[in-house]
Amino acid sequence: MSCSLLRSWFVVACSLLLILLSGLNLSADGDRVFLHEDFTDLQNWKPLFFPKIKRHTEYTIERNGDNSYLRAESNASASGLILKEEFNVFEYPKLKWRWKISNVYLKGNAEERSGDDYPIRIYVIFKYDPDQASFAQRIRYGLAKTIYGQYPPQSSLTYIWESKAHDKRIITSPFAQEAKMIILEAGRDNAGKWLQEEVNIVKDYRKAFGNMPPSIASLAIMNDSDNTGEKSVSYVDFIEVSK
Repeated sequence: MSCSLLRSWFVVACSLLLILLSGLNLSADGDRVFLHEDFTDLQNWKPLFFPKIKRHTEYTIERNGDNSYLRAESNASASGLILKEEFNVFEYPKLKWRWKISNVYLKGNAEERSGDDYPIRIYVIFKYDPDQASFAQRIRYGLAKTIYGQYPPQSSLTYIWESKAHDKRIITSPFAQEAKMIILEAGRDNAGKWLQEEVNIVKDYRKAFGNMPPSIASLAIMNDSDNTGEKSVSYVDFIEVSK
C-alpha cells in the first residue's frame, strides 16, 4: 500500500494512535460552538507522520502583535496535524476558517497521483460506522482493523486550495474512492491574500457521496509537497466548528 494512499484514506488509521480524547481546551459559546481554534498554541492538535516519508512539513505558531496563526511550511515533504477530539457532524455541521498561501505548485493536479499535493487543505475525517457499512465493507474494514489495530476512516472530505482550475468542484482522490476533495480555491490569483471559507459538512458530504455521512468525525490540516517535490508556506488564522 502506497504512502499516498495511507495519506489520502487511512489518515485516521495512523491518527487514531495519536488522538487523546481528554484534556482539551475547546472554546464554546453555550452549545453553539464545538471548537474555535485561534492557534495561540498547538495543544489541541497532534502530529501525523507517514511511513517512509522522511521529510516532514513544519507546523509552528507565528505571532504578529496580538494575532497568532498556524504556519505550515513544506519542502518536498508531507505530514499533518490532527485534532485530538471528535465531534458529531449533525450537531455541529458548520465549518469555518481563514487561510492564506504563498504559492501553488507548478505540477499540482488533483486528478493525478503525481500532482496530489496542496499548499493547504482541511480534512474532515469520518469514523467508520458498522451500522452503515455494506457486507463487503465490513469484510474490508475488519481486515484493516486486524492489520492496523483500529478501523480506518469510513470516508473523508478534503477542502483544498488546488494549484490549477478544474471544470468540476468535487474530485475523487486518485488514490481512494472513499476520499472526496472539494475545491474551494484554485490557482495563484489569490496567493498572498487572506480568504475566509465557510462550508456545511453534511450538505457537502451528500453532494460528494450521494448519501448521509457517518455521524462522528474529526479534523486534520496539511500542507504537502512530497509528490511534486516543490515547496510552499501557508497559514491558517482560525478554525471554527459550530451549529
